[in-house]
Amino acid sequence: MRPSFAQIRFPLLAAVLASALCSCASLPPPTGELASARQAVTRAEDADADQYAPQELGTARTELSQAQAAMSGGNQDEARRLSLSAAADADLAYARSREALATAELNQRRAEVEELRRRLQEAQP
Repeated sequence: MRPSFAQIRFPLLAAVLASALCSCASLPPPTGELASARQAVTRAEDADADQYAPQELGTARTELSQAQAAMSGGNQDEARRLSLSAAADADLAYARSREALATAELNQRRAEVEELRRRLQEAQP
């Protein structure tokens, strides 16, 4: 006796729905994450992070190249993870570089204020 369509309809429907859900659940390639990581590294480089945060910038560059290699190798999950980590390290390098520049400028302004105070005291009779 052959099974009728009515008997296999629910298992067939369940299999179709399961395959549709699996195809929808997969994540797209991490091209956006890679682009964001590249931009973050470039922004850090432009902020002189080579000078002020070389370790963080080096880590970000390494993670970015590893992410690109993982993407080329088809390991999208690893590429996504490394891209996000590279962007975070590049942002840290950018922030530390900006902090160092701001601190240097603050110290310069303080030295100027001290020089002006010294001149004022010398000018008073």
